[in-house]
Amino acid sequence: MRGGRLAAGAGGLALTSVLVFAPAAAAAPVAPADRPLAAPTASKKPERQAPPPRPKPECNKPAGQPASAITVEPWAQRRLDFEQAWPITRGKGVTVAVVDSGIDTGHPQLRNKVAASFDATKTTTDDCIGHGTQVAGIIAASDMRSRDIPFVGVAPQVRLLNAKWSSGQSTNDNTMLPKAIAWAADQGAKVINVSADAPDTPALRLAVRKAQRKDALIVASAGNVAQDQRGKESASYPASYRGVLSVAAVDEAGTIANFSNLKTRVDVSAPGQNVISTLGDGYVGGLQGTSFGAPYASGVAALVRARHPKLTYQQVIDRILITAEGGNGQGSGYGMISPLQAVSALVDPAAKPGAADARPMGGAVPIAKPEPVDHRTRGMGLAIAGGALGAAALVAFGGAVIPLGRRRGWRPGRATVPADDRD
Repeated sequence: MRGGRLAAGAGGLALTSVLVFAPAAAAAPVAPADRPLAAPTASKKPERQAPPPRPKPECNKPAGQPASAITVEPWAQRRLDFEQAWPITRGKGVTVAVVDSGIDTGHPQLRNKVAASFDATKTTTDDCIGHGTQVAGIIAASDMRSRDIPFVGVAPQVRLLNAKWSSGQSTNDNTMLPKAIAWAADQGAKVINVSADAPDTPALRLAVRKAQRKDALIVASAGNVAQDQRGKESASYPASYRGVLSVAAVDEAGTIANFSNLKTRVDVSAPGQNVISTLGDGYVGGLQGTSFGAPYASGVAALVRARHPKLTYQQVIDRILITAEGGNGQGSGYGMISPLQAVSALVDPAAKPGAADARPMGGAVPIAKPEPVDHRTRGMGLAIAGGALGAAALVAFGGAVIPLGRRRGWRPGRATVPADDRD
């Protein structure tokens, strides 16, 4: 079993091992405050003292910035334009598990979304480092643009499961992540987001297979690589397992981010640099890491599962790959996810990515809004048209009057006043 550490920062969770809280050291027995411990006698064995309760760990939740700090619509939302799919579905009826560091359920855009929680670390289900809350926000943050909050989640009507497996401490214990994945599958999750880079272990393989047998679609980040480790990286798990939707990160230009792991098998790419999301009861920007590309893909998977509930998890993955925008270099897979096409395109459920007959046959086409009326140009056009009609009328009048005048020698005619009109 390989050990490792957690790097929680701009790149998100970068794991080479699973994390767990270290157990508290055993404390000396403490007598109740109202009576002293009884001295043992030869005829009476001392009563066995119950172990003291494990002290609750400190959870200093990180605080985010106010919504007013978001001055423009986040670029990832503009690029993916997933709101085009919302007239069809917003993910209602689908359960998405966030297998991470917990979820801060007090955030206004995540309130009342978490249906159940699990804590593999035996500490607290709260998010003490913020990573899980950031992932959950990208997937499911409510639409509050009417309150001047530009940030929204991909599938705002999904039901969330909080499957906590990390607390921010390093350990050699690789059992926490598999436990959280298995719990999420048992709870009926249809999409399981795993924004983590873990080693390949028998327990992790078994948990992934269990989830897939229950028709859960696992979405995993491809993993992050520091520049000084480029060329020395190894494949990340569970992203490299068969049947897992593996997601790389791209920047605002659509280029694979320089930290995205190229050794991991990659299916698609999604925004993962300079990302905005939820944190504490506010927001945070400048996030980067494949950890944040994965939840965008999880949100799209939830939209597809809501729209096409009869598809198996593998058919949903195939549909997302077939409708992606196309690869743009090493580590990009089938390219950027396309939410509207993934939801609406006409795709044979039996089609396989890369096959000649797998190309989508069309889908919902957004109707372009009419261009704004240019009143100045319109007025000029009306004036020109009116002038042309007036000139035509003048020509017609002249064509009728001039011949008549010629026949009369241009002498004025005399009008005869009717008899009943005379004075």
